[in-house]
Amino acid sequence: MPRKTWFLSLLSLAAFCQTPPASTDLTQQQAEQIAVANNPRIQIGELQAKVQHENVRQAHSYELPNVNGNVTGVEANEASRLSTGSLGAPRLLTHAGTGMEVSQLITDFGRTRNLVASAKLTEQARRADALATRQDIILATDQVFFQALQAQATLAVAAETVAARQSLVDRVRALTESKLKSDLDLSFVEVSLSQAKLLQLDAHNNVDAAKAALIAVLGLDQQKDYRLVDETKNLPPLPPDAETLVKEAIEQRPELQSLRFSEQAAQKFSRAQHRQLFPTVSALGVVGTTPVGSSLYFSPNWYGAAGINVSIPLFNGFRYSSQAAAAALQAKVEGERERALREQVARDVRTAWLNANSALQRVTVAGELLLQANTALDLAQTRYGLGLSSIVELSQAQLQQTEAAIGDANARAQYSFAIASLKFQSGENR
Repeated sequence: MPRKTWFLSLLSLAAFCQTPPASTDLTQQQAEQIAVANNPRIQIGELQAKVQHENVRQAHSYELPNVNGNVTGVEANEASRLSTGSLGAPRLLTHAGTGMEVSQLITDFGRTRNLVASAKLTEQARRADALATRQDIILATDQVFFQALQAQATLAVAAETVAARQSLVDRVRALTESKLKSDLDLSFVEVSLSQAKLLQLDAHNNVDAAKAALIAVLGLDQQKDYRLVDETKNLPPLPPDAETLVKEAIEQRPELQSLRFSEQAAQKFSRAQHRQLFPTVSALGVVGTTPVGSSLYFSPNWYGAAGINVSIPLFNGFRYSSQAAAAALQAKVEGERERALREQVARDVRTAWLNANSALQRVTVAGELLLQANTALDLAQTRYGLGLSSIVELSQAQLQQTEAAIGDANARAQYSFAIASLKFQSGENR
């Protein structure tokens, strides 16, 4: 290959490698789905619910039979006696045997049943916590998404402003060179262009920072370039009043559901602790064989027995009564927590509705301001072109139009997030 051709191929390859990857479109719904799939906090909540499910199985195991198999071999001084140690038989005999022990709880007057119910309710509370974490992540994703969308819209306005002011600079420079405009006019429009470029630089930085925050909340390990897409052609409507949403929130908010389940679980546990003061009735059984051993003592060579055992707590230093009292107080604590959160949720819903209502009004005012600023800019450009006004009037009209365009974009993004926040506060599942 000729050196010149090789050099051109190398330059082409370098240019290809330096070309930034194409951006990927990302909607609000897609961002929420990615965050739910990748964010570790959601995985933690789901794992905690699974852990509690295993605790339910553990509590339920006390209601099921317990079966133990034993294999025993003993070498002893025949017919010797032993008064201490773990081998507590009155006579130690050389033998080998195998057998099985079975025990079954008959009744403990509801203690185990209440423990199982408490464990199941705690599992439901952990599942509600996992759902609450999921909604927290969705709200955080929406917040960062609309912040990035707002920064992206500001960047678009800045780019249009730079293009428009560059065109004006070119036109005024041509008129200045033709002695139709003064150098003062050229200086004014050049200053306006520089201001627009600074605005564009700031907007670029804000977009990059917002996208970095978006990548973090999405749970992605690597930076990825997204182009945010606003699918809301029309702004979402605002619910007519907050009181209906308050009722929905009290019924649907997973945090409240979690506390309700926790309160019920605490009540069941309190009942279980009180049941410790009642007797426990169990059935016991044992069966086995001793194929190796003296026929004098092991004839026949199998054994078996069954019986009923009643365990009655008499006195243990008031431990059971203290545990019952503590459990009853904890149930009251959970009830007060649920009441406190219910009041907080009602306040948050009303505040979110007021914020959304204010944001909607800002959208209306910002739209009217943008329309008026566009009209004023058109008039200022026409008057300046006819020589009826100074460059100061045109520069002021340009500045007002830029601020109005940015304000309109910000107001729309803030209203969209206010609606997302209102849905979160009302407990709407998404």
